[in-house]
Amino acid sequence: MKKVLPIVLVLLVGAAVFAWFRFQAPASDNHLLTLFGNIDIREAQLTFNASEHVNRILVEEGEHVTKGQLLASLHQELFQSQVAQAQAQVEARRQQLIKLQAGSRPEEIDKASAELEAARARAEAAHDTWQRLQALVAKKLASQEEVETAKSNAHAAQAQVAAARAALRLLQAGPRKEDIAAAKADLKAAEAALRVAQQNLANTELRAPADGIIRTRILEPGDMASPLKPALTLAFANPVWVRAYLPEGLLGRVKPGMAASIITDSYPEKKYPGWVGYISPTAEFTPKNVETPELRTRLVYQVRVFTCNPREELRLGMPATVEIDLQKPTAAIPDCK
Repeated sequence: MKKVLPIVLVLLVGAAVFAWFRFQAPASDNHLLTLFGNIDIREAQLTFNASEHVNRILVEEGEHVTKGQLLASLHQELFQSQVAQAQAQVEARRQQLIKLQAGSRPEEIDKASAELEAARARAEAAHDTWQRLQALVAKKLASQEEVETAKSNAHAAQAQVAAARAALRLLQAGPRKEDIAAAKADLKAAEAALRVAQQNLANTELRAPADGIIRTRILEPGDMASPLKPALTLAFANPVWVRAYLPEGLLGRVKPGMAASIITDSYPEKKYPGWVGYISPTAEFTPKNVETPELRTRLVYQVRVFTCNPREELRLGMPATVEIDLQKPTAAIPDCK
């Protein structure tokens, strides 16, 4: 029993030392830094930019989607009616502007000319009647009252001639430029209202902002959607990164853009080429999921090591090992599309 106890103590001490150097870096190679962490990905809570009942959900959980793909839609009847109404308003304003820009029609000018001639004829007849009655007053064949009435009729007929002449000039001059400018402004306002109605209709469709995987269906057909209520959760599976923690003593040796390799327990024979994409500017205490009694008070810096994931072998939360050759230059960042 006395011989076994020292052996157990030696094994425990050896295990503790191994765990310490596993978190920091292997002592066998001063230029190879090994870190441990977990695969992380970005997610988006997709919402409709409109408030209406859900009509269709076109995707299932776990389904791959591409950028621009239609994922879901709301009932559109009300929004379609608003678009039709706005289109009618635009057409009415456009025709009004065309009418003003075209000016008066020849037929309208001809009509105004004829009305002017008719007014002149009536004015001449009224003036002649007034003159005859004045001559008859001296012979006592007409009363002074009849002369005054004829005089008033002659003046009224002359005023009608002036009005008809002014109407003809207005038709010949065409619409005022201020009226045309106002009609143009009305048309622009109607077109803006149409664009708003069309955008409101487009907001009833929910499309994928990028390639990814549907993680969660939150709403179902019949549910009430709004901009404040997510409908789907989309995971951006490419690229992904390993969220690891860098000890303060190695902070000066690791730079963004350095080449790295990522190894997982699921594919131990495969190394995923990656690059250091982010190093936190602020320190934090060692997170609970990697903490040991010796590391409780140590400060570390979060680092993200990115890699392409075209086959989606790297999943959210998967444990991963990161190897960074501190002597290698910066890596060429690939296009993961």
